[in-house]
Amino acid sequence: MNHLSIRWLRAIATFLLCIGLCLHSPLPTLALTESPVYQTRPASRDGIGKVYLGREIAQVMGHLGAGWLERPSREVEEQPQVLIDRLNLNPTDVVADIGAGTGYFSFRIAPLVPQGKVLAVDIQPEMLEILDALKQENQITNVEPILGRETDPHLPPNSVDLALFVDAYHEFTYPQEMMQAIVQALKPSGRVILVEYRGENPFVPIKKLHKMTQKQVKKELATVGLTWQETQGFLPQQHVMIFGKDDQSARS
Repeated sequence: MNHLSIRWLRAIATFLLCIGLCLHSPLPTLALTESPVYQTRPASRDGIGKVYLGREIAQVMGHLGAGWLERPSREVEEQPQVLIDRLNLNPTDVVADIGAGTGYFSFRIAPLVPQGKVLAVDIQPEMLEILDALKQENQITNVEPILGRETDPHLPPNSVDLALFVDAYHEFTYPQEMMQAIVQALKPSGRVILVEYRGENPFVPIKKLHKMTQKQVKKELATVGLTWQETQGFLPQQHVMIFGKDDQSARS
């Protein structure tokens, strides 16, 4: 065997030895302890199989369910006008109605902010088409439809006095990313109000994944820099949970 062949064999042996050492070296501690934000599991009947902080995310109600949002019985079942009257809005406020759907809340809030506006955000173009048609029909000028994405509501930074979520948050496919974007859009004194069916109450006649407990909501929103301020219980079936920016988020 000539000298050139010997050098090649030594080089190959060294290379294989390096591979062996790498394969048998312990993994860094970070790789062992780090876990993703979301997990997956087989989807339940009303879920998408994606889990966030122990909660399976619910399926989104599509635009074909728009009629349910506008059902006449909603006023009695949920008392939405009572909620609107308790929002403590100023005439100049900018309100983001997140998951606005057909604009059920957007159009009812609009008269209360005559010098402000309502940013009606939804990720379904079909919903916004319905909303825009109703806007034109009723000649409402201070409701602005915004097509968001699953991770981004497309709101300007530091622009929103109140971000309102009515029976919407539990369906967000990327709740952490969406709420991080909401925090950026809030003014330093801005509020987030989540209205969700009470997950603690088995007698609320709503599917399990479309309800949320206070404990779960607080846990999830704390991860993005939102501080729970109070929960109001004046609605028949839903929590009204109010959050503000924590000190660090307000300074950013």
